[in-house]
Amino acid sequence: MNTYLIFKALHLIAIISWMAGLLYLPRIFVYHTENQFDENICNVFKIMERKLYFYIMTPAMIISWIFGLLLIVSIGFDQLSTYWLKSKLVLVILLTIYHFYLGHFLQKFKMNDNTKSSKFFRFFNEVPTILLILIIFVVIFKPI
Repeated sequence: MNTYLIFKALHLIAIISWMAGLLYLPRIFVYHTENQFDENICNVFKIMERKLYFYIMTPAMIISWIFGLLLIVSIGFDQLSTYWLKSKLVLVILLTIYHFYLGHFLQKFKMNDNTKSSKFFRFFNEVPTILLILIIFVVIFKPI
C-alpha cells in the first residue's frame, strides 16, 4: 500500500478534526461570554471548552503536524523550496498560533478573567475559516 496516500488520508482526518474544534471553541466562548453571570452555566462551558481544547483540538493539531511533516518527507525536502509549500506552511503556522491564542482565552475563562465581548469572539471565529480557504486554494492550485 502507498504510504504517501496513508499519510495524506490521516493528515486530512486530523485536519478536519482540528478545524472542527477551531471553529467550535470560539462559538462556545460567545455563549460563555453572554452567560458570564450565571455560575452554573459558566461551569458547564468551562468543562466543554477544556475537553474540546485538550482532548480533541490539541491532539488533532499534533497529528496534523506529524502527518503533514511525514508528507513533506515523502515528497522530498526539495519541495520546501516551492512557493506553494512555503505559503501553506506559513498559513498553517498562523493557524497554530490561533490555536494557542484560543488556549490563552481558555485560561482567561477558567480564571473568570475574560475581558472580550461576545461580538469580539463572533468576529474572531472567522479567522480559521479564512485561513482554511487560503490553505485549500494554495494546496489545490499550487501557485509558482
